Amino acid sequence: MSALYMDSPLGRIVIGETEGHISKVSFVDKEEETPGESTPLLRECAAQLGAYFRKDLRAFDLPLRQEGSPFQQLVWQNLLTIPFGETITYLALAKRLGNVKSIRAAGTANGRNNIAIIVPCHRVIGSGGALTGYAGGIWRKQFLLDLEKGGLLF
Repeated sequence: MSALYMDSPLGRIVIGETEGHISKVSFVDKEEETPGESTPLLRECAAQLGAYFRKDLRAFDLPLRQEGSPFQQLVWQNLLTIPFGETITYLALAKRLGNVKSIRAAGTANGRNNIAIIVPCHRVIGSGGALTGYAGGIWRKQFLLDLEKGGLLF
């Protein structure tokens, strides 16, 4: 995997590429991976993330791939259909998957998403609007939701 680090309003982000696909976007406190050679795809992903933070981009156009079970893949594909600036609950996500009893499994799959921001797991919230669980921290989830709803500008 090739990696590129970028600074963002949320701190340092690592972007990973595997075999011509973005395979990782995550927040880092320290650089643990050897970046390797920057590729055009990594630079394009960083440019699109920069445009997103400036509110010049609402939808990403990048080849994505992350390893996961068929159920996880289904959850991640459903996350990509949540419109910019909107949220759904974990229950609504489970309903989209066709089984309200899958709410816990859907939440677990949501939490295993390795491509933060682009696969918008931050748009899934608890019932009653509660901000629950986000690998990057609840404050980052709140920031991303505020950014998309028009509350922030960079």
